[in-house]
Amino acid sequence: MLTDIEISNSCHLEPIETIAAKANIKSQDLEPYGHYIAKIPLKYIDEEKMKSSRLVLVTSISPTKAGIGKTTVSIGLTLGLNKIGKNAIAVLREPSLGPCFGMKGGACGGGYAQVVPMDKINLHFTGDFHAVTSANNMISAMLDNYFYHRRKEIAPLKTVLWRRVMDVNDRNLRVIETGLGGAGNGIPAPSGFDITPASEIMAILCLATSEEDLRNRIDNILLGYREDGSEFLCKELGVTGSIVALLKDALQPNLVQTTENTPVIIHGGPFANIAHGCNSILATKTGLSVSDYVITEAGFGADLGAEKFLDIKCRQLNRLPDLVVVVATCNGLKMHGGVEESKIKEPNIEGLKKGFENLDQHVNNLRQWKRNIIVAFNRYANDTDEEIQCLIDHCEKELGVRCVINNGFLKGGEGAKEIARVVVEELEKRTSRTDGMDGIYTTAIKDGKPVQTIKERIDAVVSKIYHAGTITYTDNALEMLKKIQSDKFYWDFPVCIAKTQYSFSDDPKLYGCPKDFNFTISDIVINRGAHFIVAIAGKMMRMPGLPKEPAALHIDVVDNKIVGLS
Repeated sequence: MLTDIEISNSCHLEPIETIAAKANIKSQDLEPYGHYIAKIPLKYIDEEKMKSSRLVLVTSISPTKAGIGKTTVSIGLTLGLNKIGKNAIAVLREPSLGPCFGMKGGACGGGYAQVVPMDKINLHFTGDFHAVTSANNMISAMLDNYFYHRRKEIAPLKTVLWRRVMDVNDRNLRVIETGLGGAGNGIPAPSGFDITPASEIMAILCLATSEEDLRNRIDNILLGYREDGSEFLCKELGVTGSIVALLKDALQPNLVQTTENTPVIIHGGPFANIAHGCNSILATKTGLSVSDYVITEAGFGADLGAEKFLDIKCRQLNRLPDLVVVVATCNGLKMHGGVEESKIKEPNIEGLKKGFENLDQHVNNLRQWKRNIIVAFNRYANDTDEEIQCLIDHCEKELGVRCVINNGFLKGGEGAKEIARVVVEELEKRTSRTDGMDGIYTTAIKDGKPVQTIKERIDAVVSKIYHAGTITYTDNALEMLKKIQSDKFYWDFPVCIAKTQYSFSDDPKLYGCPKDFNFTISDIVINRGAHFIVAIAGKMMRMPGLPKEPAALHIDVVDNKIVGLS
């Protein structure tokens, strides 16, 4: 079996102009980045055409070290739909260098269900991540400079909330001190780095609906508090124009292709465990404008990515997905059933059945948004027919959802034709695109007051999605919530929980479907420009560290070709 990068390198790539033509995008409108990648202008967004297009969200059970394969399913389903004569396009997030060189080694799908050229997409791509990093750190530099040159006139901020970012996993930079070495080097101050996908700039890029909206959101970024408790916003620096200039090209979605030369749009890359986990509003709208079926995904499990997709992105998109696909694997379910990682490839019906609890909770959670749901089973070579049938029977007889085997990894579009047919059949069961928008909480304002406070929205997610027994807030988190609730500007904000992806709880070691656990909100981060509130759970870090043996040890260039990506 060829590796992912070997399959990618063996593919015949068509010129990006040919790929664009399949989506009715004119070649003269493209901004090419080489022969196989291009930017799409925002003028292709057609609000009227979007009304008739179908949106399918791909999510999954809680991920494990065994892997789940959401991106592979998303791409495979898109290939399968095109194989059966449908006009379908995948709309995905951009990979981050952090995971590529850390845990994962790549994020472009797998096997014969990939986006290509995967080496360029996984690495520098069109520079969007670099633009976000530069924009974020430009604000940091301008903020420090603003108070450095006015240090004899005004006091520095009492609290600085804005942090630097970089797209590399580096635990040593979580907490730092800047401005050391004498007066000429700035004002000494505590600081730190987050990873670029956690930056509010990334969230803003992915939620902005136009260049004007981007500008307004940047203006409204909260950088810190003065001594008197008043807010200090980015617009007070006078730097918004420069930040928009840095992000001007990054605002446009990117066009690439699959291993079978069908169009794919890739844009934006916030993580779902520390940010909102969805590709950009503009990319999704573009996909809905140029195709009849859009397949998109949200990061990690349904409790993280799907919840944020439904509660944050869909409120701004003003529609819910027409169908949700939940991806599961035997190996992943067995790990949730308590089977040791070293033994998950061995047949174990009892362990598999125990793991069904995790799948069931995700499916039942999603029903709160009144969505049609199917389960996609990603098959591995070690899966037995008995285990597969056991899962299918459980889904269809006990859980009440259809379960379909996906073979896109091994056979590309041909192996995903069955799931494509089932998706089309399920999409015929029409459901309202707005009914269920307030599935677990509301952001409505009634009689001049919020129907639910920010704290009540956080509690709703923790109780209705994670099913915690108790919720604990630190004093610092409560103080921030009090400050937020006193300001009308925040009253209609949705909430974003930053937590471990491996468990419904805030403990990454609690696999399966834990009950009656305590859930701790340790801090609150205000994303004023992105228009949501981040609640940090437990010990969740916004700057990941590298594992003992990072993927970077296996990536190289051999005979002028990159190897080791997956």
